[in-house]
Amino acid sequence: MKNIKLYHLFTLFVTFFLSNCSTDFIEEKKDYSSVNVGIFEDEELATRYLDYLYYLMLPDNDPNMAMWSRAAVEHSGADLFAKASDELGGQVDINREYPDISPTNNHCLRSLGQTIQSSAQNNAWTRIRYCNFYLGNIDEYTGLDEDFKNQIKGQFHFWRAWQYFELVRLYGGVPLVLEAQPANINDTDVQTPRSTSAEVIEQIVADLDMAQSLLHEARPYEPNEIGRITVEAAAALKGRVLLTWASPLFNRNDDRGRWQRAYDANLEAYNICLDAGKGLDPDWKNMWFKDNGMESIFGFGFNNFADNDSGFQRNNYTEYQSRSEDQGGNGGISPTKNIVDAFPMADGSAYDVSSDLNEFYKNRDPRFYHTFAYNGSIWSFSEDRDYRNWTYFWYPQAVGPDEPKIATNTFQNGSGIYLRKFTNDNSSETANFQNNGADYMEIRFAEVVLNLAESAIGVDKLAEGMGYIEDIRQRAGVQNLDGHYGLGNVSSRDQHFAAVINERKVEFAYENKRFHDLRRWMLFNDNTGTCTRLNQKPIDGSRRQGYYTFAKSNPESFYIGIPDPFKGENAPIINRDATTYPDGITTYEEYVDYLYDNHFEVQVRDDVDPVNFTFKWYDEYYFFGIYQNLLDSAPYLEQTTGWGGSFNPLN
Repeated sequence: MKNIKLYHLFTLFVTFFLSNCSTDFIEEKKDYSSVNVGIFEDEELATRYLDYLYYLMLPDNDPNMAMWSRAAVEHSGADLFAKASDELGGQVDINREYPDISPTNNHCLRSLGQTIQSSAQNNAWTRIRYCNFYLGNIDEYTGLDEDFKNQIKGQFHFWRAWQYFELVRLYGGVPLVLEAQPANINDTDVQTPRSTSAEVIEQIVADLDMAQSLLHEARPYEPNEIGRITVEAAAALKGRVLLTWASPLFNRNDDRGRWQRAYDANLEAYNICLDAGKGLDPDWKNMWFKDNGMESIFGFGFNNFADNDSGFQRNNYTEYQSRSEDQGGNGGISPTKNIVDAFPMADGSAYDVSSDLNEFYKNRDPRFYHTFAYNGSIWSFSEDRDYRNWTYFWYPQAVGPDEPKIATNTFQNGSGIYLRKFTNDNSSETANFQNNGADYMEIRFAEVVLNLAESAIGVDKLAEGMGYIEDIRQRAGVQNLDGHYGLGNVSSRDQHFAAVINERKVEFAYENKRFHDLRRWMLFNDNTGTCTRLNQKPIDGSRRQGYYTFAKSNPESFYIGIPDPFKGENAPIINRDATTYPDGITTYEEYVDYLYDNHFEVQVRDDVDPVNFTFKWYDEYYFFGIYQNLLDSAPYLEQTTGWGGSFNPLN
């Protein structure tokens, strides 16, 4: 995305001082952000002030968007939530065992932020304060044209809602601060207690309603401003917020009134997006590479600047970490068998996890082939349109067949299958795919559709909800042999809920949705019965798995030897890249099947997680507590129930 170019963000406040400086204003509004009245009177300065907020909210340079979350980064690392789900293996602070639940343990999420400091820091409360400061002063000092002012204010209201939503879905109620406060934690006016979750949700909805109203009356964006917050983005986020509020995490009694609000908001968002020309992109594979394409409702824009470029470098790291080392990537993303198994068959029927592993790649949902690169699949890039992804093992001489010892000809990732999603067939290995400029859709139209589907099911509009799920499958190219794209046996309300949860698991794989869906529906374990209700396998107590593909001399015998058994014209067994095939085989796809039938054996790989590790989830993680350091500096905050306090996040 070549939009919202934030070239000079780090000189922003210097610019404020040099333009339209007002000493009286600075003294009156004195705080750690040295600004002046010019940001309310000059369009360029107002835009730059807003751009800095985008910079604070959005990913930094070189993020891996398949797992990035600001809240995760602020605790321990970008992959925290992805590894605290079934999408990736590995031990992190919130998936391992602890002797007790305590705000002093590392499992107490730190992304709640810090109290206001004497110097600016990029945390939740700084970002909220940044919004409050502008919204609290723009009408008093403004010299901006009304349509431009609406544009600016609408974006600030959206971002304040965005930040509060990120907090409330992790912690429940948090302090609701709507005015810029002085940087003095000893001032009793600053010591704001936690509001109820309901109060925070209502403020978020009010901000998003205001954002929609203002942006509807705002000056249209220029063509080079793709990526700015729009009416569609505000409406879609409101739908996401109210769906979360209606979900079992907050709605333990299944209040149909909450589901109705979610339905109304998501139906409105759906229609607003359609009216704006948005929809389901028929090119599922390549929709990630289109600037402001029909699927994109709210996207994170990246550029392709190199290290020595004079512009502000902000590259997307995902393709580099997805591609294998043999291609010039680093293979740092290792999808799990747990997620692969979720992808249905080509006719939409569920994949049978007890079926022959050697056929796991056959006849699957088209999204399977766009999401994963498996052993033998063609995975194109600019320098090699016919690149074949080989990822198998064999045994050297004098080593028993107890464990694999040798890979093919390159370092392999940790699960035996690669993430193909977000990788572009036209990308270049130059600079290791790091300067591809690919964007990321934080909210895309498919989410609006599935949010509406789930909300419709919540208000017992089962046929309508199923229709939206079918729209998603139809767009993906799933066969419609039963009249319902493989979902013809779904009948009850809970079965419909299960269908939409399963569809989200597939459609949004590695899009930072899975962890929050698991929390929304309390599916990490079956302590609340939702796993039983929705026929879901709990993650608690499990291990994330992958695939081992072993070389065989023939269907009965493993290959044992030093040379790669399948590489090159003189390969000891058979040339994997042959151009002439055995009798009866005419295509490369048929040849891959032949190799699997005669020279590969696929086994479950159980070393994706560390040795002696099993996934551990505590119910207290459904609402995180306040970590002790923050509580010590702000003792007026009430600790969450389960973490040593009495604050009830369900209120």
